[in-house]
Amino acid sequence: MSTTARSGSHEATAPKYLRRGKVKEIYEISPTELEFRFTDDISVFDKHIPNPIPHKGETLAATASHWFALCGRLGIPHHFLGRSGPTAMRVRRVQVVPKPKTLGPHPKNYLIPLEFIVRYYVAGSLWDRVKAGKVTAETLGYPQGKPVAYGEKLPTAHFEVTTKLEPVDRLLSWEEAYDLAALDRRQMDAIREEILKIDGAMEREIAPRGLLHVDGKKEFAVDAAGATMVVDTFGTADEDRFWDKDAFSRGRQVEFSKEFVRQHYRSTGYFDQLMKAREANADEPPIPPLPPLLVDEVSRLYTTVYQRLTGEPFVPAATPT
Repeated sequence: MSTTARSGSHEATAPKYLRRGKVKEIYEISPTELEFRFTDDISVFDKHIPNPIPHKGETLAATASHWFALCGRLGIPHHFLGRSGPTAMRVRRVQVVPKPKTLGPHPKNYLIPLEFIVRYYVAGSLWDRVKAGKVTAETLGYPQGKPVAYGEKLPTAHFEVTTKLEPVDRLLSWEEAYDLAALDRRQMDAIREEILKIDGAMEREIAPRGLLHVDGKKEFAVDAAGATMVVDTFGTADEDRFWDKDAFSRGRQVEFSKEFVRQHYRSTGYFDQLMKAREANADEPPIPPLPPLLVDEVSRLYTTVYQRLTGEPFVPAATPT
């Protein structure tokens, strides 16, 4: 089959499919440019749920575009080039290699194979580790022996780093992260500062719209000049966790993120089954589909989160897939 398509009197090369991530497809536009196409798929615990969520892909593309514009205003380098459709965007291309050290002593133009997670409240997998005794109060910046409660604000931002290109994300020590990513301490400190700068600006923007930024993940790459830049997407209901500010002031944590879906699978017992299988290196149980009513509720969650994050009404431009 031809990889070109005619447009008027000119011949244009059709985007070449490269690979599929958890919720987006990646196409080659040129040796230096890619296109991300966001699907309506959803995943939790590194498992693909067999239900499309109407409008999800469109809200992710629009939210990501909103936050990359913020990076531009902050002067933080990023890979975003622009929207190319309701569910698509163009980005700068870098090499994707599991071990960047194979590129040479001072590698450039590569995806850093890490996910940088920053937590501002006790929630999610951090709470699981606190309950299991794997994370202590002093590790989180509290006085030694202090009881740690779900939902409380951390005394300082808590940084964690996990693998990016492995089948299941794995928590790393900072020494492991330096080695895997081929980064020095100066580069890692710069990434931390940029994350805090972005998150501070996000918090100032969403606070008047009644949201708290609980935690989130970001990804980075090293560009052709050797400088770090923000890549992939961030600040969406997939990557970050948000709570309703008013409810929190009354002692409740109302989720405005994909955590809503994770909690469903925790309540059904699936999460416990999955963790037991992983700990035993056994076959993982397939994840069941979401009930139809919950699919509708999750779709409304994504459109609502988009509106509250950006301050813009959601007007569907794409037919749900």
